[in-house]
Amino acid sequence: MVLDKEEGVPMLSLQPTGKQKGCAGCSRRIKDRFLLKALDKYWHEDCLKCACCDCRLGEVGSTLYTKANLILCRRDYLRLFGTTGNCAACSKLIPAFEMVMRARDNVYHLDCFACQLCNQRFCVGDKFFLKNNMILCQMDYEEGQLNGSFHTRVQ
Repeated sequence: MVLDKEEGVPMLSLQPTGKQKGCAGCSRRIKDRFLLKALDKYWHEDCLKCACCDCRLGEVGSTLYTKANLILCRRDYLRLFGTTGNCAACSKLIPAFEMVMRARDNVYHLDCFACQLCNQRFCVGDKFFLKNNMILCQMDYEEGQLNGSFHTRVQ
């Protein structure tokens, strides 16, 4: 039994030299030109599927997850076994499969990752500051530094 494992799924363009391999999914010989290798076994492209959503794992990406004898895509693995948490800005639940932003120990929805004084959203590469557990844009941070304090209004 394999528990909690992430593995790459390389697609082999040609069968390895020697006799044809047997598919771990259907037990038939793999006569196709392309085959997949995962969990130290060989698979037809159609046989390596997520146990939940039935998506073909060779098409979805190059990673599969296994836990409790299930072979899963990333989304279903996180949905079933991932941990959820709350957004540090809005306190609403963040599903395990959702993309997030992190600042120190805080986790945020992408939409909530904005300056908490002026609501300016950040773009990739923008500088932000974390002061008293508040996310601040550069202008609000520098203004607070000059004044010696920060606004008490938090949105």
